[in-house]
This record gives sequence, structure tokens and C-alpha cells, in this order.
Amino acid sequence: MKLMPIILKRQLANYACAPSTYLSMAVFLILSVALGRYISPWPEQNSSDLQVFFQFHPWLYLLLIPALAMHLWSDEANAGFFGLMKTMPITTSEWVVGKFLAAWLVAGTALILMFPLVIAANYLGRADNHVIASQFLASWLLAGSYLSVGCFVCIFVRQRTVIFLLTLGLLLTASGLSTVLDALEHQAPIGLIDSLASLSPTVRFSCIDDGKLTLHDTLYFISMILAFLAATTVTLNYKHS
Repeated sequence: MKLMPIILKRQLANYACAPSTYLSMAVFLILSVALGRYISPWPEQNSSDLQVFFQFHPWLYLLLIPALAMHLWSDEANAGFFGLMKTMPITTSEWVVGKFLAAWLVAGTALILMFPLVIAANYLGRADNHVIASQFLASWLLAGSYLSVGCFVCIFVRQRTVIFLLTLGLLLTASGLSTVLDALEHQAPIGLIDSLASLSPTVRFSCIDDGKLTLHDTLYFISMILAFLAATTVTLNYKHS
């Protein structure tokens, strides 16, 4: 992984030069604040955390994450870069991890830009900063798991629009799994419902978003990230061997 920082810096530069990066981050931030402020009036709830803002992130990431994912491999694929990758002294895993970390850092930057809400919560005198920190971490882990899915999708198609739509469709399916399970609650065995619910990233996120930061839920997101990054690396090696 010695050359991975070079890939990371290159991908960050690509994001910095893409207007869609700033547009998607702005839309994410505006909707996060607007939904939390007007749909769930935060000042009137006397809440010690920022759950009213973070509860919408599984759905708002459906806009931000596909926009970030479509920049991961499309430029290299269109330029025939995968054919040259075999001649470079950089491993496939370095390419995958470097590009993924760059996208994850951009998503983390979008979260950091929500920090004025933390200042406001502390100014109002009712903030529980430990819970708020767990909510930021939960949202970042959720973004990472979604990005790992987007990274995997990118290796199969080249067109950015197709990448966006496929990533959006997969993430929408994963996000809507909890809703489907709620509808089947009285029509299927409880054990089956619980097993399927444990696979839903939105269910895991809601547990951490409530301030219950457990090792079990954290490891779920980390294992999901590692699994999709490993699948991406193996698939790339197979396609271009």
C-alpha cells in the first residue's frame, strides 16, 4: 500500500475539479438542515442530540453517494486506463482502496460542514456531545458502506449516468428493506424478520443514530465495506488478468 496515497490524492483532485461534487454536497447539506428544521422542528423538541437531522441521511445519501461513485472509475475506463494498469507498479487493491478513501473523505467533509449544528446545540445548552459524536460516526460509516457498493457497481459499466442509476437503485432497495419488513411483520416468522432486518443498513444506522454505539453495529458497516472492496478487487483482477 505504499503507492495508495498517490491514488488518494489524484482522486481527491478529480473531485475538487468536478462541479457536481460541490452541487451534490450543497444539496445534501441544504436538505439535511431543511428537513430537520421544518419537518421535525428541532428547537421545539428540547432534544440533546441531532437525531432529527441525521434520521434522513439514509435517504439523502441516495443523492450524494451515487454522485460521488460515478466519478470513481469512469474517467479511467473511458481512456482505456485499465489496459495500462497492468504495466504500472501499483496493485489493484491500492487503486480500489485509494479511490474509495477519497470518496469517503469527501462524504466526511459534507458531514463536517454540518458542525454549525453542533455549535447551535451547545449554545442552546442541552447538547449531549457523546451522542452527537456517535451520530456523526454512524452517518460516516453508513456513507462508507454505500460508497463500497457504488465502487463495486462502477467496475461493470462506464457511462456515468448508468453508474448513477444503478447505484441509486441498489441503495434504494437496501434502504427500503426495513419498510418491506415492517409490512411483513405479521405475515412471516419473527426469526426470519429479525434475520433480514439485521442485514438492513438503515436498521443498523437507526440503532447507532439513537446514541447506542455498539461494537456489533459498527463491525457490520466495517465488514460490509471490506466485503465490497474485496469483491471489487477480485473482479477487477479477473476482468483484466
